[in-house]
This record gives sequence, C-alpha cells and structure tokens, in this order.
Amino acid sequence: MNDVIIVGGGPVGLLLAGELWLAGADPLVLEAGDGAVRRSRSFGLRGINGRTSQSLRLRGLTEAFSKVQKEASGVSRLLKGNRARGHFAGLPLVENEVPSGAAGGFVLEQHVLERILADWATGLGVRVRTDCEVVDLVQEDSAVRAVLAGGRSERAVYLVGCDGGRSVVRKRAGIAFPGTDATMTGRVAAAELADPGAVRSTMHGPGGMVHTSLVSGEISTMEFDGGPGDRDTPLTAEEMRASISRVAGVDVELVRFGGGIRFSDNTRQAATYRQGRVLLAGDAAHVHSPIGGQGLNLGLQDAMNLGWKLGLVVRGLAPESLLDTYTAERHPVGERVLRNTRAQVALLRPGPQVAALREVMEETLAIPAAKRHFIAMGNGADIDYAPDAVHPLIGRFAPLPLVSEDGRALLVARDGEVHAAANGHVRLVEANSDQAFLVRPDGYVAWAAPHGETTGLTEALALVAGTDGAGV
Repeated sequence: MNDVIIVGGGPVGLLLAGELWLAGADPLVLEAGDGAVRRSRSFGLRGINGRTSQSLRLRGLTEAFSKVQKEASGVSRLLKGNRARGHFAGLPLVENEVPSGAAGGFVLEQHVLERILADWATGLGVRVRTDCEVVDLVQEDSAVRAVLAGGRSERAVYLVGCDGGRSVVRKRAGIAFPGTDATMTGRVAAAELADPGAVRSTMHGPGGMVHTSLVSGEISTMEFDGGPGDRDTPLTAEEMRASISRVAGVDVELVRFGGGIRFSDNTRQAATYRQGRVLLAGDAAHVHSPIGGQGLNLGLQDAMNLGWKLGLVVRGLAPESLLDTYTAERHPVGERVLRNTRAQVALLRPGPQVAALREVMEETLAIPAAKRHFIAMGNGADIDYAPDAVHPLIGRFAPLPLVSEDGRALLVARDGEVHAAANGHVRLVEANSDQAFLVRPDGYVAWAAPHGETTGLTEALALVAGTDGAGV
C-alpha cells in the first residue's frame, strides 16, 4: 500500500510529492494527462512571489530557476532588475519599497515551472504515473482508495487532492466549497491586431480591461458581464475580436489567433482542508480571480506547509492531530487572498465611483508604510502562523537566508550555546544571530529565545522532527 496518493501532477502536486519524499514518505502522483507539455495552460505568465522564491531557495532550487532565466528569451524573467514589484488592481507597487533582505520574485510559463519541479521530484525518487484519471475515492478504516477510470484502484494511508478547482477529490470527499459566483469574464489569447495602435491598453476603462502588452504576443480583456458561460467551449478568434472591440470601444481586426483561455472571478474556499484521510491543496482548496497572481503561490505554500506534517504522521513520528494544524494555519491565509482578490476585481469595475476609489488608493499607496503593507500581502510576507506567540519570530518565516535541501528542520544558534543531538532530522546551523531559533522544514520558526535560554525547545523539536526528535 502507498503512503500517500497525490491526485494531480501540476506544480502543487509535484512540490508536495517532493516535500513528502524529503519527509521520509513514499508518495505516488496520479496525473490524468499523458505527460505531454501542457502549453495550452500557459497563457499569461505565472508569477512566483517573494515568499515562494524563499521556499524554493530553501530547497536549493534557485540554481535551476536561474538557469531557466539565462536560457529564456524574454518569456521567463527575473523581476529583480525591474522596478515593478507587482500591482494591486493595476496600481503599481515598486521594488524600492521592498524591505531589505526580501527575496526577489520572478515570472515564467507554467509548463517551465512544472518541468523544473518534475525533474526535482523524480530525481529524488518520486513516482509519477500519467494517464491515471481518478474518478472516485473510498475512505476505509485504515486507508483510502482512489478509483481510476477503467475500474482499477490504488490504495494509500492518505490521499491529497491537487486536482484543481473542479476537484473530483473534494467532491467525492463531500467537502463543502462555499463562495461567490463569477461576475466577470476574462479572456487571454495569443493574438495580433491588424492595427495595434487602435487599442489603448488600460486596466480600468469604460468597458473593462484590455491589454496588449502584459505578455508579448498575447492580448487580455476583462468584461463585467456576469461571468463566462460554458468555459469548456474553445475560445474562438471571433469571440476574442468581439471582446476587444467592446472593451476598447473601436472595431478591430485580428491578423493572428493562436487560441486562448477564459477566466473569471468565481471565488470559493473549501470549508476544511481535511476530511478523514483525504486532504486538499492548491486550487482544489481555493479558487479566485487570477488578478494579482497569487493563486499559484498560495497552492505552493499549501504544499510546503502540508508536506513535512503529513510525512511525520505517515511515518508514525507524530500524532494524526498534527494534520489539523494544516487547515488551522492555511485556511486563514487562503481567506486573506480571497479577500484581496475580490477587492482587486472591485477596483477594476468600470464607472466613475470606482475611478474615484482608484484615485484614493493611488494616494494611499504613495504612503511608504501603506505600500509596504500591500507588497507584503501580495508576496505572502505577512504570514504569521502564531500571532500570539511569546516571541515575535515564532510563526514567521526565518529571518536569515537558509538552505535545507534534505528537508530537515534547522536549529540556528551560536556555537556552543544550544546543542541538539543530531538524529538525522534536525541539523544545527551556526550563525551569529541575536536569537537562537528552530526552523520548521517549511521555513517557519517553531521556537525562538535569547541565547542561553532553552525553555520550550524540547517540545518544539518533537513537533518538527517527531516523537524521537532531538533533545537538548
């Protein structure tokens, strides 16, 4: 029997698989697709924000992404050399307001991200099976069974649905998915206008949004028309041309059309991320407007949070109750992202009232403290898993750039001041820092104290490394 089945071989599923492997579990990834490069899903670029960049650095993946940047011809690119840090509903947030030491984000096509994560995960030893569509699941007393198209089954101790917004896993597990219906239709197409100068790009126009320069060779529109109808119907050149004409207020002609996709602001979140032996991550747990580019990062951070916890539980080194902290920590983070993406959609609606609100927001973002707040929110840098902790570092991401390619927790301290019996799970890192602190495998601080104090360290070590964890 498998330790963990992961349904879905996209970026979230692949990162989770690698995290589980590093935590000592043996995951099996079941991917419905045939393994071919899925460029059709890569319209637009995927943004990797500062926090996810830090997570990738933690796993030693920075070199792989740097190599992609060097080989790319303007498609995948680092943002460090660009003053634009991001935006909030099209209102720019600039690099020079980023706190000192923050990791730089980057953008790339999703299939490139998938290839890097697939190479990393399979290089570790993760098993990935393609052409394996999961159509049902059955929870048993000591296992969960994934039923594949054709009737064959795979069993595991736990199963994680990373199978997208229409998740079969979520539906078959009976997990509620409350939220709000779509109010707008977005379209992105590989297209070219006969007269590019006829359309003025704008994030907020009388008819909605139209942009011809967000990504070279692509055109984007957004109309507040109540949402798309049948999203499975292929986007046509005529539909895209008509949308551009409506939003821009001028008749246009397309001389090139290479297909496209639709999106909406359908916004929903799973009531819980765990139901018995079934868990959810990524879009299976939450969907929202792509404005602001936070969805992928939210899912990747789900994977980082869940991987080490599920690994300890599967190996019998931690109680099953540790899995409840996954929903407890990640659900509020998802709620915040859903809130700010709803706010961004509201700020893009046509009309004089919204135009006035955008002017007020521009004035607000000119205040350095306010801009830092929005940058931190968009980059996941404001996450605090323990807001009531006795030490300000606990619950926050490690304040030093660290690397743990093997996925172990790290005890950061001055030489000789704190000692841990290295048991293969906790590694001592010497650093001339003001505080000693214990870093969870996902990069967040589980314990911290002034040098020389060890109160609570034994319990924290047991949390991050299991019941046979290191002692002091």
